Amino acid sequence: MINPLSTRRKFSIIAVAAITAAIYSAVPAHGTTQNPLSIRLAVLKFGTVNWELNVIKHHELDKRSGLVLDVVGLANKDATSIALNAGDVDMIVTDWIWTSRQRHAGADFTFVPYSEAAGSVMVHPNSGIERLEDLRGKVIGVAGSPIDKSWLLLRAYSFKTIGEDLGKITRPAYAAPPLLNEKFKQGEFDAVLNYWNYTARLRAAGMTELIKVQDLLPALGVPGRLPLIGYVFSESWAEKNVEALTAFFKASADARAIMIESDEEWERLRPLTRAKDDATLAALRDGYREGVPQTYGHEQEEAIRAAFRIVAEHGGRALVGRNIELAPGTLWGGEAY
Repeated sequence: MINPLSTRRKFSIIAVAAITAAIYSAVPAHGTTQNPLSIRLAVLKFGTVNWELNVIKHHELDKRSGLVLDVVGLANKDATSIALNAGDVDMIVTDWIWTSRQRHAGADFTFVPYSEAAGSVMVHPNSGIERLEDLRGKVIGVAGSPIDKSWLLLRAYSFKTIGEDLGKITRPAYAAPPLLNEKFKQGEFDAVLNYWNYTARLRAAGMTELIKVQDLLPALGVPGRLPLIGYVFSESWAEKNVEALTAFFKASADARAIMIESDEEWERLRPLTRAKDDATLAALRDGYREGVPQTYGHEQEEAIRAAFRIVAEHGGRALVGRNIELAPGTLWGGEAY
């Protein structure tokens, strides 16, 4: 039985439909129908996007749209981008930084927002850490590397709000997300900035949230909510596969609507999420729902452009390459939303 919807969940379902309509209108009105509709999508083997893809497959939403969706699970992010560049797959899930850098290098890849889910700075209960200033001299675990987007945004925020770079007044330690959580729970870190799904697990375990990444944005001049990752594909491929792309986004929107509306669907997904208890499953479910984009258009493009400038300033060429502005066309459909 589907539970009654909260106001946000109702709005999210409406938003999913609106996003799908916007994507449809952005797709050029020409393509080929001579071949069966198919898309080969490469994703991280254990990434959270697999939850949505599982819903698509379980409910045969791809087949209902006349699509053959071939999901290829790969070991790491680099493997997916290599597969896309080689033409071995049609689409991957990655971020706008990679997409922009590829476009500046001459590729025609473009980005459709998939998720706004972002992590948080988490601290131990009763740690006495209540403000960013309290992290001075503390060890903070950071997912990925020194040029992780969320870490760069947090550093920019601390400089803007307290006049000091958090990267210089703390002792950052960089590691893979699962290891970060374990070391944090063992007390080796005073705080941790991890990806949203690992943050959700810590929240379920009783850890305290200091600040959300999305809550950093207003002070940094980033409008609205910021998409972190999205579906990325070639514009030239899209022009030749209009119907397949349209069918995929229809199936994706239908899957998200189910995941927003149905708590029972999350019970079915429990093994895939690897949630060990009800609290963890609920935290993952709520985190996913909160991350579903509610708009698709100019506001998102402006948010991405503003965030790109910030991370470019703090991450430099090691992150964005030689260009410090988002490449035109990085967001699918440009300004014609």
